[in-house]
Amino acid sequence: MYDTSRRSVLVGAAGAGLLGMVSGASAQTSSDTALQPSRVPGTGGTDPGPQDPIRSRQNPDILNPPKTDSGTLPNLRFSFADAHVRQESGGWTRQITERELGVSKSIAGVNMRLNAGGIRELHWHKEAEWAYMLYGQARITAIDAQGRNFVDDVGVGDLWYFPSGIPHSIQGLNPDGCEFLLVFDSGGFDEDSTFLLSDWFKHVPEDVLAKNFGVQNADFSHLPDPKERYIFKASAPGPLGPDSLLGAPPVPQSFSHKMLAQKPIKTKSGTVRITDSSVFPVSKTIAAALVEVEPGGLRELHWHPNADEWQFYIEGEARMGVFASSGQARTFDFRAGDVGYVPFAMGHYVENTGKTTLRFLEMFKSDYYADLSLDQWMALTPPDLLQAHITLDQNVMRALRKQKVPVVPA
Repeated sequence: MYDTSRRSVLVGAAGAGLLGMVSGASAQTSSDTALQPSRVPGTGGTDPGPQDPIRSRQNPDILNPPKTDSGTLPNLRFSFADAHVRQESGGWTRQITERELGVSKSIAGVNMRLNAGGIRELHWHKEAEWAYMLYGQARITAIDAQGRNFVDDVGVGDLWYFPSGIPHSIQGLNPDGCEFLLVFDSGGFDEDSTFLLSDWFKHVPEDVLAKNFGVQNADFSHLPDPKERYIFKASAPGPLGPDSLLGAPPVPQSFSHKMLAQKPIKTKSGTVRITDSSVFPVSKTIAAALVEVEPGGLRELHWHPNADEWQFYIEGEARMGVFASSGQARTFDFRAGDVGYVPFAMGHYVENTGKTTLRFLEMFKSDYYADLSLDQWMALTPPDLLQAHITLDQNVMRALRKQKVPVVPA
């Protein structure tokens, strides 16, 4: 008994020693290749570990922040790659709300994929829903309180907006369904708290259902389990026909909009398309901008006087610096699939740090889009008054632009 136990201990110790040697070698290899928390010689130091070299390289401005960063700001970044994925027979979904990104009190986002034929069940919710199509094609349906109908097929770059309480559905079309971003005008939104058709039917007595619809109780004896719906598999529908509204009048304001068809604001290093209620009248609680920045370009120093900003990065790499007043500033790094957040009125910039075009969305809980340019403000301030505040070289004074340039070149 003793010998057996002793042999087990020795074997275990040898194994642990070998594991320690392997772990040490691994740590040494990681340490050799990982970025170190030392911005310049004489500051910071090495990180012997444990550490995550991949995360460090994805977030260089967190590990080695610019010397202009100062003070304490809440986290302003969260990635959909870190969000729980709910998988169903017709596709998948994941969300970023105030539970994942604590500072995001005004807006929540959902990233959803529907396979060809996959249906996001007929439903409604307390929050208004704004959407941007990322991939493929979808069919959306809705009605309003006056019984006016809406059906449309949407593709990449198209938007939709369903006001609070409006019932609707989304279905992926051939050949490969769709993927889209949903934005809701409350940070407390939860995908699991929507009002679902199958869920309501399951929680109403059969005799009440029969009375409501003028049929027999037995006609409701085979209702599906709500757990089988939500996002479920179905056959993809054919093309829209002439009677797609089923004889009902159309809604007076379209619930969809072609954002990419808008004429953009063009600069030497990028474009900006702004969509708010002035061009998409039904969208009363969400305004948005689609921003494209070429390598080295900069979404200029600016701030928004009307709302917090919720961002979604579609492609490329970027860093964002945020100024929070009182000497506080933080810098964050972003890549495709990340969400950024800028609290109300805080100054910020977004710089393309990659080798390809940076494309991202800016969203606001507002019916209108507004930004204030630091450059334009300074250019339109009396020069003597400006110089009394901050002594600037004459080259800087001459370079100030009276016209807003939302994306400036490298």
